[in-house]
Amino acid sequence: MPFIKRGAATSVPDSDADNPAAHVERLNSADAEIRWAAARALGGQADAVPALAAALGAEKVQRVREAIMTALMRVGNEASVMALLPYIRSQDAGQRATAIEALQALPSAIMPFMPALLADAESDVRILATELARNMEANDATRVLCKLIDSEPHPNVCAAAIDVLAEVGTRDAIPALKACAERFQAMSELRVELEALRDRVWLATSSAQISPTGPAHAEELQLSLEQLQCAEVELDAREIGDERH
Repeated sequence: MPFIKRGAATSVPDSDADNPAAHVERLNSADAEIRWAAARALGGQADAVPALAAALGAEKVQRVREAIMTALMRVGNEASVMALLPYIRSQDAGQRATAIEALQALPSAIMPFMPALLADAESDVRILATELARNMEANDATRVLCKLIDSEPHPNVCAAAIDVLAEVGTRDAIPALKACAERFQAMSELRVELEALRDRVWLATSSAQISPTGPAHAEELQLSLEQLQCAEVELDAREIGDERH
């Protein structure tokens, strides 16, 4: 009996290397390695999105799910985003994280879906949606997240948005941040986030490594720092006034 190397049974025949239909069929294989290889082979093929979406819904093996999500990410169209979005609601933390990572890689494709995600009835979904802004252009991320915190009633959602703004936002976020601080003046958790943002702006302003092509120049960061400090002074004054009453 000839010696068979481990994994030989799961290899894809050379004749099927450029045969999408064969790879789609292998997504239903009983062998997880064959399903994994098929998903990788279908990456970037828009015609395979329905089959990949169906396979993702049935797949139980984490490694294969990740390969399918990566394949959908490589397509990067509206259909692939729609296939990935349900998994940010998954009870499986690994599945949520993989879906978020895949969607973060598609900032332009995810943009049309952001208004609905940031207005979702579930605060956990809104929190996760803020993460999708991390890889967006700075102006786009600032716009969508400031619109969120302008009316967001949940402090944890606002804190999540502020955390992302601290990384990718521009000085245009300052008015929304000040208004947010006023709405949640008694919320110590939000104060912590605002103070963290102040510290990051200060560090960026003080650093000799500031890039002139970054989301904000040093002068803009300094102005942002001053405005944040003013917001904190106003917040302190309001809190003292509340304590006296």
